[in-house]
Amino acid sequence: MNKSRNNSLELFKSMLRIRMVEESIAEKYSEGKMRCPTHLSIGQEAIATGVCSALEKKDLVLSTHRAHAHYLAKGGSLKSMIAEIYGKVTGCSLGMGGSMHLIDKRAGFMGSTAIVGNTIPVAVGLALSIKLKRRKNISCVFFGDGAVEEGVFYEAVNFAVVKKLPILFVCENNLYSVYSGLEVRQPENRKIYKMVRALGIDTHKGDGNDVEEVFSLTKLIREKIVNNAGPQFIELDTYRWREHCGPNYDNDLGYRTEEEFMSWKKRDPIETQRKRIKSNEYFNLAESFAHEIEEAHKFADKSKYPSYKQFRSIQS
Repeated sequence: MNKSRNNSLELFKSMLRIRMVEESIAEKYSEGKMRCPTHLSIGQEAIATGVCSALEKKDLVLSTHRAHAHYLAKGGSLKSMIAEIYGKVTGCSLGMGGSMHLIDKRAGFMGSTAIVGNTIPVAVGLALSIKLKRRKNISCVFFGDGAVEEGVFYEAVNFAVVKKLPILFVCENNLYSVYSGLEVRQPENRKIYKMVRALGIDTHKGDGNDVEEVFSLTKLIREKIVNNAGPQFIELDTYRWREHCGPNYDNDLGYRTEEEFMSWKKRDPIETQRKRIKSNEYFNLAESFAHEIEEAHKFADKSKYPSYKQFRSIQS
């Protein structure tokens, strides 16, 4: 197998694993053992996989409330993530953070939070530390289209541009902020990447449902950053399949049409990649991932809850 095909297969495997993890959470959520809100990444796997596969392990990543895909794509522990969602002490945040507060420093995943735009200035701070220490890695932060409507986004980008920091801003444009589409939040025909370019930062636009395009674009941009080109911004178009928060589908609510949903579902990033590589390994991979995922849920189920003493030690 040549290097290019091997990389294409690895991208496919990463997306399939993420999809199956998220679907397992959706399937088991009604059991009542996951006692926290969950924001699933089903439909958006190509961005997490493409970006994180183009990064190096030493690069630092921060995420949003919809963090599962980013955490897994960057190499975070599956068992620790599932245990965290179950609220168990074996979780990556000792069971005290839940789905929206994931961290795995060994993988370079520096955290995620529930507040929109909250991790953007943190990522800029990490980029500043990288520059001061003269290291050859970068900081990367994921956020949605809604975050570019927060004041902190502009403050953070401005600071990154002024200081020429090694940071990659990744905007996952899935068209909606909860139930509000772009048309009711931003001026007609505005292009986010063009607007952000006015801040003095190099910006790029890509198909967030094409993992190969995301990977190649990120690879080139990362090289620019480590070679002192300054901060970079990517806007990637994508679409979430499930409800904003929770395990179900919500097309019945009326904020998006069934026609729109189906048009995006036909652009399933995993199916697109499967057809591209013409892999015969799908069922073997799916069986292997299913076993791994089931073991992670069993691990979480058997793990203990954090004690009051452990909780107090975190608070003090």
